[in-house]
Amino acid sequence: MTTFSYTALDPAGKKRTGFVDAPNKEQAIAKVTAEGRYVVEIREEREVKPQRASGQRAKVTRSDLALFTRRMADLAAAGLPLDRVLQVVAEQSESAKLAEIAEQALDDVKGGMSVSQAFAKHPKVFNEVYSQTLRAGEASGQFPEVTTRLADFMEKDVARRSAITAALIYPGVLTLTAVFVVVFLLTFVVPRLSGVFSDLGDDLPATTKILLAVTGFLTSNWILLTAVLVGAVIAYRVWATTEAGAIARDRFLLKTPVLGPVLEKATVSRFARVLGTLVYGGVPILDAIQIAGLSAGNKVFKATSMRVANDVREGRPIAGAMRDAGAFPPVLTHMVAIGEETGDLPKMLGRVSDSLDFEVDTGMRRLTALVEPVIVLSMAVFVGFVVLSVVLPIFQAQDLVK
Repeated sequence: MTTFSYTALDPAGKKRTGFVDAPNKEQAIAKVTAEGRYVVEIREEREVKPQRASGQRAKVTRSDLALFTRRMADLAAAGLPLDRVLQVVAEQSESAKLAEIAEQALDDVKGGMSVSQAFAKHPKVFNEVYSQTLRAGEASGQFPEVTTRLADFMEKDVARRSAITAALIYPGVLTLTAVFVVVFLLTFVVPRLSGVFSDLGDDLPATTKILLAVTGFLTSNWILLTAVLVGAVIAYRVWATTEAGAIARDRFLLKTPVLGPVLEKATVSRFARVLGTLVYGGVPILDAIQIAGLSAGNKVFKATSMRVANDVREGRPIAGAMRDAGAFPPVLTHMVAIGEETGDLPKMLGRVSDSLDFEVDTGMRRLTALVEPVIVLSMAVFVGFVVLSVVLPIFQAQDLVK
């Protein structure tokens, strides 16, 4: 079989391009003509493989996937056939992994497989939300529109995560600095002064005795403490992988003062945006609710979404099921009720998500404004305690000399 690229006119007179596999040019023309198109130009393609761009990365980041989806949506909206779309996005991808997947998907699509099925073969890159949305778009004949909606969702998700990361950079740097200062003082500075202080015997101030006791314990048992710390981290990670442990952890985070409300709003925002994207694409509502719960990133909301899906399966309205579940804020349930009444649920869910995103931004700014002075004040108190513990014995020694 040989691959031929062609340019043809459809019954409406619009120019179309694509690829066809056939033993020779005559049979290739016959295949295109059988589809109701008039061939204007056809030529044999020799090893139609996308050329890798220089500087491609092996790892697929969220930004890479969002850009990949946006390019695919734009090309599909421009009227290019899907095989040509895959070829172009593979050529333009900055990720070597995505380029390789696009090449494999191109071969699969030429073999008769749908794009969603080809991408579903790579679940580590394209999650269930992605493949289900594309599958619904293909089934409804609205692949460009649904892919555009998916690209919008992914870009907003990347922007949200970037904003949160940027807000946490400065507090993170302060925390690392504080930890470094504490470790440096307790393991390097104070042990070198302990010999001087030991000559004063029991006349040392209480703060100095406490500091020396803590320093001596840390320097004498650092191996044991390191082992305990590593063991605790491993035990936590194992516990968090269990269903009960993950639910307990997520429930605790949601109830944490100051941080909990921000996490809850961010989780509900993601749930609403994923649900709106899936419903817009034509995914059945029961599947959409369950997938949105899985994508929310919180085990509590996952379990709640399953209960909502079960209630809806029994014939209850979505808003009523969400309201009785107790984990969804009133703004979401009210907007879902309006969406059910007006028949425009995706639009209402998008509005809820935009509103919650604004509240998350405000909450992150408040949280950052609160954490920064707490870290600085804590570090200042500790450094002041160390300085006081060091200076007081010196003053006492001077008094004794006088």
